[in-house]
Amino acid sequence: MSHSSPSSSKAEFGSISKPINKGSTQIHVTALDAVVNVNSFFTVAVFIGLSFNVPQDSAATGPVSACVPGASVVKYLLVFEVVSFGCFLFSSLIAQGMKLGLIFVNSDDPQETQAAVISQKFLRSGMIASAMGSVAGTLFLLLSMINIVQLKLGSWSCASAWPKIAIIPLIILVANGGIIFTSSVLYAALH
Repeated sequence: MSHSSPSSSKAEFGSISKPINKGSTQIHVTALDAVVNVNSFFTVAVFIGLSFNVPQDSAATGPVSACVPGASVVKYLLVFEVVSFGCFLFSSLIAQGMKLGLIFVNSDDPQETQAAVISQKFLRSGMIASAMGSVAGTLFLLLSMINIVQLKLGSWSCASAWPKIAIIPLIILVANGGIIFTSSVLYAALH
């Protein structure tokens, strides 16, 4: 069934509110595609990290001192990497599902392939959920990186400055990036 304008009745995606402007859905599809690509990069990085065995020599068997991390650091490293992997997959699946939905709704009308009648509330909610999955994945990836630094350079509580030199800039950079990303997503979703 062919329609001459995007405001006429058309297949609905979510509860109908009003059509997204012509060309705007292509921007949403591109943004969702970028989220999937970034999450895929992080997912591969976490998967590679999971596939390598953490050296167990000093962490699991040696005496636990202020500078030698205990076996719990290795366990937390594995838990944080698995949860991070799950968060990135969650975010990617939401973004990919929304992207496919937008493409299918756009294809309903051959004369208006760039406009879709979808709920803006549904679109915003999905984009925020996907972004929050990415942020949570990044947070758990940060925690796993802190544990890797402790395994390689010594415990955070150690007198050596090397773990602090690695961990403090990592926390500052990731926290600032996360704040900028989250505020950008919230601004875009609410305006």
